[in-house]
Amino acid sequence: MPAEFSTTSLPGVVLVTPKLYHDPRGFFFESFKKSEFVENGLEGNYVQENYSYSKGNVIRGLHFQRHPAAQTKLVRVVNGAIWDVVVDVRPGSASFGKWHAETLTDENCHQLYVPDGFAHGFRVLSDSATVLYRTNAEYAPKLEGGIAWNDPSLAISWDLADPIISERDTSLPSLSEALENGELDSVTIR
Repeated sequence: MPAEFSTTSLPGVVLVTPKLYHDPRGFFFESFKKSEFVENGLEGNYVQENYSYSKGNVIRGLHFQRHPAAQTKLVRVVNGAIWDVVVDVRPGSASFGKWHAETLTDENCHQLYVPDGFAHGFRVLSDSATVLYRTNAEYAPKLEGGIAWNDPSLAISWDLADPIISERDTSLPSLSEALENGELDSVTIR
């Protein structure tokens, strides 16, 4: 049951579109098949799965983990809809500071493959959203990092007047501040 693997505007970030099999009961799809991911040059060994429930008008992110616990993520929505945003935070990368976004919903079943070295966040588009994502490294609080969701230098068009943001996310540095204070020192180009 092959999925379609589509490159995006950021190197290494891939949109995964599974083949859906519909019948009178509903539909079925394989959300992950290691052999297909490996065959397409993507991570196939996941060690942690995270489940996130968010209300409407929530923005989460932009988060990443530094080496040696940098995380590759495979993100999908199991209920609702999100606008999923990825930012290249790898100093020296040709796409450093560039971002890409995809709409992921429980209806389109698309997944976003986010390699390590990229910050990740999302805006909830529906009344609520449940997001499930796999990671290839376990959560390491001492190695977590992030950049401000509203950093003007990124110019991400969240299109939301009054978002609900966590206290932690409101205190994240801009990309240039994260670069200056050494938070990106162990983020490398692979």
